[in-house]
Amino acid sequence: MNTGTETAQRAARLALVGALLLLGLWVAHGFIAALLWAVVLTIAVDPLHLKLRAMLHGSHRIVIPLIITLLAALVVLIPLGFGIGQALREAHDITRLIAEAQAQGVPVPDWVDRLPVGSQAVRDWWLTHLARPEDAAEQLRLLSNSEWLTHSRAIGANVAHRAVVFGFTLLTLFFVLRDRDALIAQGRIAVSRLFGPAGERVGTQAIRSVRGTIDGLVLVGLGVGALMAIVYLVAGVPHPLLLGGATAIAAMIPFGAPLLFVLAAVLLLLQGSVVGAVAVVAIGLVIIFIADHFLRPAMIGGATQLPFLWVLIGILGGVETLGLLGLFIGPAVMAVLVMLWREFLAPAAEPTT
Repeated sequence: MNTGTETAQRAARLALVGALLLLGLWVAHGFIAALLWAVVLTIAVDPLHLKLRAMLHGSHRIVIPLIITLLAALVVLIPLGFGIGQALREAHDITRLIAEAQAQGVPVPDWVDRLPVGSQAVRDWWLTHLARPEDAAEQLRLLSNSEWLTHSRAIGANVAHRAVVFGFTLLTLFFVLRDRDALIAQGRIAVSRLFGPAGERVGTQAIRSVRGTIDGLVLVGLGVGALMAIVYLVAGVPHPLLLGGATAIAAMIPFGAPLLFVLAAVLLLLQGSVVGAVAVVAIGLVIIFIADHFLRPAMIGGATQLPFLWVLIGILGGVETLGLLGLFIGPAVMAVLVMLWREFLAPAAEPTT
């Protein structure tokens, strides 16, 4: 009788816990991305956090998490503000060019004649669609129809949503850093009770994978962006610092940086610099080849003990599923799965004596 009652009570508790868990996920689903970003950032900055704690004795509870949170905000907001300011300056010039095009048309620029191929076709299209004021006005009207207005509203709503997520991520980062020790202790107890000794190994592997991915993607991407900014500056690409920052972000995603190389080459071709365009693409491809085939496999694979093919699958699959957050979550998931697979095969692989 007692056994049956205890079994029923255990089932009821499990059902209640499951229902509450699902309800909690449903209530908090809009903030899950921010929570995961906060976890990724905490793993990334934890070495800095520990160093500051060792330097600033007695003030690590509030001051250090606040300093790190402000630094994280500045790392994002300063480049973003620079880009927005540059875009606003460009918008003023574009507005002036649009007014001139509507009044006078757009004459064929000199760089069209310097194109290595297709110069006559480009000239003919330009004369047909942009040279006369009425043709230029028609093209501008097509660019400013209601569909573009709808897209601009959607972009505005998306930017507002991401700003809210970013703010909540910073808030969560502060509280996670503040309560770091207590959260780690609670996590170890919970993992040990739920999964036993294997649970802590899984957590350690996931943390190691996230940190290795951050080093391999973010640090290498920043290095690629810095080198390419120098190349853009020497080659005479417009706005080399802004384009170098965009290249750094694109270089964090596999196969993303070459798109920026092509954009820089197009800008140089528009200025008539064919040699500069070829040089930018060639140097960029060499830099990204070294980064993708030597630096990243060593940094990510060495930290996760994961073949780089699986790292690449984790990165690309994570980006497709989770967006930018998948850059760090995807490889961690793959590293944990490969670790569990190796542990599963280990006893059978050992020779019997």
